[in-house]
Amino acid sequence: MTGRVLVLAALRNELSPARAPKGVDVIYTGVGKVNAASITTGALLASRPSLVVNYGTAGGIAEGLHGLLEVARVIQRDMVAEPIAPRGVTPFSDDPLALETGFGTITCGTGDSFVTAGDPWLAANGVHVVDMELFAIAHVCHKHAVDWRAFKFISDFADSNAADHWQENVAKGEALFWEKLREIL
Repeated sequence: MTGRVLVLAALRNELSPARAPKGVDVIYTGVGKVNAASITTGALLASRPSLVVNYGTAGGIAEGLHGLLEVARVIQRDMVAEPIAPRGVTPFSDDPLALETGFGTITCGTGDSFVTAGDPWLAANGVHVVDMELFAIAHVCHKHAVDWRAFKFISDFADSNAADHWQENVAKGEALFWEKLREIL
């Protein structure tokens, strides 16, 4: 990998910059799509990276998921503009409904809510994990023609215990992520 690499994480308790490989900058976006889009745009314009990597925690929706997973595809789970457009579709936009990396097999559904209950729409749309930032990050990268990849650590199972489990597990994927990043760079 040549060129600057940016790692974007929502929160400091998910990822410490002290462990970053040489040539990798860590930037914190804050929680949610608006924060992620704003910070990602500024970071891309300021540093012109060759690759953006998003790391964060995620709620597991699909059965049997655990550990660190690479996300191949991301969609918006909370764009609900019915009846103007179906759920997941931004009305009057020509942008892709799903953004893809070409790596991994996992689909992430991004939205500005912490998922604590089942949602049949997620299963019907093949969503494996849910987060709160990735679609915004991927969208900004798409608009600026910057390659991106994403890794999510399953911190909870998007159920009634999700908040407690997230608190317990938020920092547990960091070592796995840095190991994986070193492999791909």
